[in-house]
Amino acid sequence: MGNLTRDNILNMLKTSNDYVSGQEICETLGLSRTAVWKHINTLKSEGYEISSVNNRGYRLDNAPDILNENTIKENMKTKWLGKDIIYLVETDSTNTQAKRIGENGGKHGTIVVTDKQTAGKGRRGRGWISPPGNTYFSILLYPDIKVDRASMITLVAAMAVAGAVEEYSRQEAFIKWPNDVVVNGKKICGILTESSTDLEYIQYVVVGIGINCNQKDFDKDIADKATSVALEMGCDIVRGNLLARVFELFEKYYDLFMETEDLSKLKEEYNAHLINIGREVKIIDKDNEYVKKALGIDESGALIVEDENGSRDYIISGEVSVRGLYGYV
Repeated sequence: MGNLTRDNILNMLKTSNDYVSGQEICETLGLSRTAVWKHINTLKSEGYEISSVNNRGYRLDNAPDILNENTIKENMKTKWLGKDIIYLVETDSTNTQAKRIGENGGKHGTIVVTDKQTAGKGRRGRGWISPPGNTYFSILLYPDIKVDRASMITLVAAMAVAGAVEEYSRQEAFIKWPNDVVVNGKKICGILTESSTDLEYIQYVVVGIGINCNQKDFDKDIADKATSVALEMGCDIVRGNLLARVFELFEKYYDLFMETEDLSKLKEEYNAHLINIGREVKIIDKDNEYVKKALGIDESGALIVEDENGSRDYIISGEVSVRGLYGYV
């Protein structure tokens, strides 16, 4: 009850452009002046900057970067995504948690969010370093599609993150095929999609996403390849605001994907963000590597590449690695 009351007081302060009188808070929420004062002090201890003036009341001057269900939902406008948001201060892996929910029939569009993972997952079984200050989340989905179409959802997620980061930071955000989001030539986001399937159809899909938000320092082995939204903007960000926009865009792009069960309605916008397009890329498989020009994706999400003779190949995500000739991108 205390947290709910405190949230209601905070909401009154946030929606006002001026001071809110203590009397108004008391009458609206049925509280005593002493109870209001205690809740205000608790909010201050959590990092909210609140000024108080006799005969005028309280005013919210600055809100800290606090990540929880409320700080995400308060700015989020979605139809079905994120109606259930599970916030965990720390967890092993949001993908692991979301899969547990999926196994128990959790709601389509459930989101698991955390500040810190102790056993984050990367591609091909690698660990994913998950320091605090960033944000890590997984989306649980039940798409009625065939198994071979699940990988396209990863590209949908990349589009949502790139679009949200670009809007929020006002820095151009690109996608390194298939799903790395890149700002100023450095990776800002990782995405891992996992699914539970039978022989032909999908039981559920979990899309795990980690966005470098307020991280300032990176290990020396990745410092030339990784960045964060805060580094690119030159200031810390409010993660809940960024996440709200990611979820809005994900819902929009996912719905378009499900209309056709492919990327035909999205490939033009995806290609507009594709950092590899029109460039020569190094394609690395188990046996060899070769260089071809990237032309963009097709409706299945495959990367179309062309050699000097005009012969085209279609590279499927997961089978090979695609890199820039002179570095990460």
